[in-house]
Amino acid sequence: MNKEPRLHFTEEERGNSSLEKPIRKAEKAAKRAERAQEKIPKRKIRKTIVEPDTGKVSSKLVLEEKKKPPSKLTYGIQDTPGKIITGKAHKEIRESEQDNVGVESAHKSEEMLETGGRLLREGYRSHKLKPYRKAAQAERRLEKANLQVLYQKAYQDNPALSSNPLSRWQQRQAIKKQYIAAKRTRQTAGTAAKGVGKTAKSAGNVAGRTGQAADFVRKHKKGALLLLALFLLVCVLMSMVSSCSMMASSIGSVVSGSTYPSKDEALLGAEDAYAAMEAELQSYLDNYERTHSYDEYHFDLDEIKHDPYVLMSLLTAYYQKEWTLSDVEGLLDTLFDRQYILTEEVEVETRYDSEDDPYDYYICYVTLENFDLSHLPVYFLSEEQLSLYAMYMQTLGNRPDLFPQSEYPNASGREEYLDYDVPPEALEDETFAAMLAEAEKYLGMPYVWGGSSPATSFDCSGFISWVLNHSGWNVGRMTANGLFNYCTPVSSTNAKPGDLIFFQGTYDTAGASHVGLYVGGGMMIHCGDPISYANINTSYWQSHYLTFGRLP
Repeated sequence: MNKEPRLHFTEEERGNSSLEKPIRKAEKAAKRAERAQEKIPKRKIRKTIVEPDTGKVSSKLVLEEKKKPPSKLTYGIQDTPGKIITGKAHKEIRESEQDNVGVESAHKSEEMLETGGRLLREGYRSHKLKPYRKAAQAERRLEKANLQVLYQKAYQDNPALSSNPLSRWQQRQAIKKQYIAAKRTRQTAGTAAKGVGKTAKSAGNVAGRTGQAADFVRKHKKGALLLLALFLLVCVLMSMVSSCSMMASSIGSVVSGSTYPSKDEALLGAEDAYAAMEAELQSYLDNYERTHSYDEYHFDLDEIKHDPYVLMSLLTAYYQKEWTLSDVEGLLDTLFDRQYILTEEVEVETRYDSEDDPYDYYICYVTLENFDLSHLPVYFLSEEQLSLYAMYMQTLGNRPDLFPQSEYPNASGREEYLDYDVPPEALEDETFAAMLAEAEKYLGMPYVWGGSSPATSFDCSGFISWVLNHSGWNVGRMTANGLFNYCTPVSSTNAKPGDLIFFQGTYDTAGASHVGLYVGGGMMIHCGDPISYANINTSYWQSHYLTFGRLP
């Protein structure tokens, strides 16, 4: 059985608060794996040992794991000349038992006995396999815990590597590959140790041939130097070719990893299926008064729309592999039901006609809330899947041609973020300079509702919370309105770089609904889509402006 390596940690690593929890989990998993290994049945065997230095041969008794029994039993197969094929025999009996009730009864009794015996044998075999299953499960858990420690340690050693979802995902994959390679090397080393005896015996012959080669070089110095120069030249050329090949392979891997893996027919088919459900909902609402018979109607309807790139990125991150339309039909229904919330309420009033006779008057209130498809990934995806989702949204799956805005007006465009040179005098404030340096690391990253770290990308409040937490504050994860309550309101004439700027009504919520970091000169850096600088004096931002806020 392949055993996972047991990691060892320094006192410095144990004292690191970020590594404390994953280290504790890894050590606990290692202890469980050791206990599971101890329960595997052992047998005594005599082993021959050859000492590499002296060539001395000795033997000793050692405990070795018993060979794992096969997990399945062969039933009803003729494997020796004296046995009949049980399945064939039963078939022949069934052909004759239709005419003989006694034969049928006896045959069924025989089958019951055979089935019972088989189940007993399989139950016994399953019991024998239990310690091997437990050990394998423990080793898998240990591998997961070890990798988590390595991930966290890598982020601690080089925070810049996790500055965007793509690099974070690539880093995790690279660490995993290195871990698996190291484990294989460790296992191979154990196998290679068995051949030490043979190597020791052939060492004398090799030494003799090495001496002859040295004599040849001394007699032919010029030729040897020429050959050495040619050899070095070939090495340099091979190294250059190898580097170019590795670079091309790396670039190809990045492009491949950020590209939608599914075929066009699946991607376009999923979009058509979702659009068809939206069209059906729109038709239902358009004809509502004709298909219902109430006296009065009140409609409060959000617009029916979605971003097809959000849909494709969500589906691809959810499955993490190529998918077909039939694979995603159920998830499409679930997403649609979560995005569109239709409420139909009927109130009945008692009214009176001209002759003062009472009658029932029916008033129907129809409300449609579009929760926005881009808000759903956080409810359906794990942190790793959200990282993939952010990567796909950042690259549009490397398919900007898939949903042209001429045909799909709500489709995301691959827009470059707006950059801005903050005046040098503003950067004299060290606190603001630290905030800006942290914020600018994430320029160009996509908006992900609920996102609060580089691993998942950000929404507006998650972005500002992250910047503050890495610039001297400790605010945790706040909403835009939470940050508004945390600050002291400041008028626009007294605002300065480093203040937060708040907006309201950018979507249906009470209080502040959007927040950015003011950098002076009528500009802010904020998590729009993507994270970018923006001019706060445009008609849109001025119509939603709430106030500036000064941090404590």
